Amino acid sequence: MPEVLKAPLVVEFPFTRSLGPVQSAFLTGLRERVVLGVRTGDGRTLVPPVEYDPVTAEEIRELVEVAPTGTVTTWAWNHAPRRGQPLDTPFAWVLVRLDGADTGLLHALDAPGPDAVRTGMRVRVRWAEERSGAITDIACFEPYDGDPGQPTGPAHDGRFDDMVTGIVAPARLDYVYSPGRAQSAYISALSERRTVGERCPSCRKVYVPPRGACPTCGVATSEQVEVGPGGTVTTYCIVNIKAGHTANLDIEVPYVYAHIALDGADLALHGRIGGIPYDQVRMGLRVEPVWTEGGRYPDHYRPNGEPDADYEMYKELL
Repeated sequence: MPEVLKAPLVVEFPFTRSLGPVQSAFLTGLRERVVLGVRTGDGRTLVPPVEYDPVTAEEIRELVEVAPTGTVTTWAWNHAPRRGQPLDTPFAWVLVRLDGADTGLLHALDAPGPDAVRTGMRVRVRWAEERSGAITDIACFEPYDGDPGQPTGPAHDGRFDDMVTGIVAPARLDYVYSPGRAQSAYISALSERRTVGERCPSCRKVYVPPRGACPTCGVATSEQVEVGPGGTVTTYCIVNIKAGHTANLDIEVPYVYAHIALDGADLALHGRIGGIPYDQVRMGLRVEPVWTEGGRYPDHYRPNGEPDADYEMYKELL
């Protein structure tokens, strides 16, 4: 059996969102070392604030300042902090009901160990030295044995200079991915500048990339079939939005992404089309792969000079 591959994989992107008046006031307040909640129709104060009452769905806008001190209502010890978490040493995740609030705010508690944390302990906000209008303006909570903190007043209009109206939050997922037996063989063949699929023993269709089973018949596949290198553009789209600035995504727009039916395959795979103006790409265009440096995988496909394929030859692969 061929080696089954596995490798670390990172999915990362910036998540951008606009803020309504309540969240805008809350985050701008944090920048100014003010914690705001919102009051519901029955008199409860919710921190962090929301735009709608979670019980009645009524829109709520009345902002209330609460104290930067509070009580731990529940907690869990984090013995191995991960990238991007509030502290780089072991800490406790805590729900803190700030003085003047009726709900808990989730954040980190800086404590020497789990024996130093308990439900009911008193804590206070430790503000970040540099604040920009984000939940990270609260660096963490810390143990506190003083008197309850007092806000400057029971009500707040939520207005500050230079209000924060939007945030960009980085989203990232780190994990180890294994493509399985069939796709491991496919990837290994690509390193030899070969493209292989697997044939279904029942319907005899060749699937590229292989899945280890026929999606139509539901039976296992194991017979390898080399396909290509030539192929036919079946359908395509013109991309007008720049994807990014990394080495493999910094592509000038517009460009074309297409479904390409490699010779001998019964399923089209997708790839970028290069070597031809974007407005000259067409269905039936015959193409060949252009391999990356080192030959690990096709960087893109380009016209191979052959006459266009007849529609009848690829209509079932659209």
